[in-house]
Amino acid sequence: MDDTHGTHGTDAADAVDDPQSQDLPLHRLDARSLRGLAHPLRMRLLNTLRRGGPATASQLAVKLGESSGATSYHLRQLAAHGFVEDAPEHGKGRERWWKSAHQGVRFDESLLEDRDPEVRGAADLFLHEVANQHTRELSTWLGTRHDWSEEWNRSTDMSDWTLSLTPELALELVRKMHELVGSYRALAVDEGAPDAEQVRVHTHVIPIRTD
Repeated sequence: MDDTHGTHGTDAADAVDDPQSQDLPLHRLDARSLRGLAHPLRMRLLNTLRRGGPATASQLAVKLGESSGATSYHLRQLAAHGFVEDAPEHGKGRERWWKSAHQGVRFDESLLEDRDPEVRGAADLFLHEVANQHTRELSTWLGTRHDWSEEWNRSTDMSDWTLSLTPELALELVRKMHELVGSYRALAVDEGAPDAEQVRVHTHVIPIRTD
C-alpha cells in the first residue's frame, strides 16, 4: 500500500511488491485518482496484480473470494483511472487479462487537508485500508508461521520502539529507513534461488499521547 509507507510523498503500502514490475513508474495520487482507488476491493485487486502478475477477473474473484462480476466492475474502474491495463500477451480465448500499470503509488499528506470533504474522506479510507492490509498480512504470518522453516522463523521481526522526537527528526528517521530498505533492492536474488521468498517490510512512524 506493498504495498502506505508514510504520508510524506513516499511509496504507498501497496506500492513496490512485484519484482516483475520494478521497471514500471510510480503513480502520484491526485484528488481524482485517489477517489478512483480508495475502495477496499480495488486496493486488494491492485495489490494482487502487483504481487501475482497478470490475471483475469475470474481468477482474481477466486483468489479474493469475490464474485467475478464485482472484480470485473472494479477492474474497469481501476483501468479508467490508469491503475491497471490490458495484458493481451497473456490472453487465451475471449477472457480479458489485466496487469498493473505502475510499480506503486505515491500518497501526499496534502490530500488529507484538501478542501473537498470527498477527497479527505477518500484519503482516510485509503490509509485505513492500508492499515487493514498490514494487519491481515501480520495475521496471516502468525497463523501460518509453523508452515515455514526454522530459518525463516528466525529471520522475521515484529518490534516496536518509543522515541521522543521532533517532526523534523521523525521525518529524517522515515527517510533513512526507506533508504535502508531501498538499498536491499540491489541485493535482491532471483525468485528461483534456493530459500528465496518475497518479503514484506512495514514501517510505521506515528505520534502518540502518553495520557
